[in-house]
Amino acid sequence: MSSNIVVAIDGYSSCGKSTLAKALAKKLHFIYVDSGAMYRAVALYFIRNNVDSTNHDQIVEALKNIHLNFHSRDYQTHITLNDEEVSVEIRQMPVSDKVSEVAAIKEVRKEMVRQQQRMGKSKNVVMDGRDIGTVVFPHAQIKLFMTADPKIRAERRYKELLPTNPDMTLEEVFENLAHRDYADTTREESPLTRAEDAIVLDNTNLTPEQQLKLACDLVTPFLNKGNC
Repeated sequence: MSSNIVVAIDGYSSCGKSTLAKALAKKLHFIYVDSGAMYRAVALYFIRNNVDSTNHDQIVEALKNIHLNFHSRDYQTHITLNDEEVSVEIRQMPVSDKVSEVAAIKEVRKEMVRQQQRMGKSKNVVMDGRDIGTVVFPHAQIKLFMTADPKIRAERRYKELLPTNPDMTLEEVFENLAHRDYADTTREESPLTRAEDAIVLDNTNLTPEQQLKLACDLVTPFLNKGNC
């Protein structure tokens, strides 16, 4: 296998980025880095500690106290915030409503990019997010940009959240995704854009198995031997 291969997967919320990235990393025996989970963990810390997202000094001080790590358990990747498992809590609606605001902060993005680049410096990684192929790893060997019909994305997200948010409505999820799309694509710091050399993967009508097959076909040429 080639040394230090980076697969960068960018795209809109609820397009299946994490699903594909996890499956691809598992198949390749690469490290999976969920950059979105990192920003969600920062948002959770800000919420818990009443950090003012407009106060530069509070933000800088908070970032000094945020230590994120990934670990695998039961074939799943989990994230810890200061050694506390927060993989479930960061997916709740309060964090979803806050994460785009937090992710737009220059100081936050700079720190998260630093940590992401450290993770991918010496290991083969699959990383998903919104600026992986444009900012974090502009020279990644494989870049995908994922998209899907907004209604389909909202339905997927609704089904994912319903078990832990029984009072939530599909309309609320749709509005949340629309807000995040606008915030992600219009923010000043590292907005969501497709890298010029990224391949667009519209999975509106694709199964997880079909999109994994497409991704594997793209990665195979970078492997010294064998197929994905």
